[in-house]
Amino acid sequence: MADLIELQANDLAAMLCSRVCHDLINPVGAVNNGLQTLADPAQASMADFAREMVANAAAQAQAKLEYARLAFGASSTAGTEFDTRECERVAQILFGIEKADLEWTLPPMFLPKNKAKMLMNMLLIAAGAVPRGGNIVASISGDAGQETFTLVATSDPEKKQKTLMPMGVEEMLAGNPEEGVDARGIQHFYTGLLARMNEMDMSITLEDGVFRFVASPKQAKAA
Repeated sequence: MADLIELQANDLAAMLCSRVCHDLINPVGAVNNGLQTLADPAQASMADFAREMVANAAAQAQAKLEYARLAFGASSTAGTEFDTRECERVAQILFGIEKADLEWTLPPMFLPKNKAKMLMNMLLIAAGAVPRGGNIVASISGDAGQETFTLVATSDPEKKQKTLMPMGVEEMLAGNPEEGVDARGIQHFYTGLLARMNEMDMSITLEDGVFRFVASPKQAKAA
C-alpha cells in the first residue's frame, strides 16, 4: 500500500481556497455580466433577463459560500460541535441549486465539528455521483461517538440520468493518489483526511446504478 501523502498546512489551505474560488467564479461572473447589461442603455430590452440572471447567480453564490463555510471553514458556530439541524439547513440550500434531491434522515443532534465537516464533504462527493440529477439519502446509525454515516445516491435512467463513480475519488479518499494531490482533487483528499482525523474508515461502491458511501469507526469495522 502506498504511503499517505502529507500536505503542508499552507498547501492544504491554498488548494481549498482554489476549490472555493472555482465554485464561485461562474456565479460571480454572471452577476457582473448581468449588472453590466443593466447599466447599458443600448441593452434595455435585456433588462428583465439580466435581473433574473443576477438573482439566480447571486443565489448560487450564496448557497456555495454558506456551504463552504461549514464544509471547509472554521464556521461561526460556537463551540466544538455542529447541530445537525444547521447542517441540514445549509445542505438543503445547496441542493436547491444542485440537480439532485436530498433526503436528510439524520435526527437533531450535535456532532463534533470534524465529523460534521466530514459529512458535509461526503455530501459533495455523493452529489458528484449523480451530476445529471437523482436522489441522495443521508443517514446515521450507531451510538454517540460511534456513529456510522451512510450516503446512498441513485439516478433515474428514464430521465437520462446516470450514476457515476467520481474520477479518482477512491485514491484521494485513501490519501495516496499516484499522481499526487492538486486543486482538482483536494475536496476528495480533504474528506479522507477528515475521516482519518476522526479515526474512521470509508468505503465507496457503485453497483447496479447505486452509489453507496459509508464512513464508520475503525473499531466497528474490525469487529
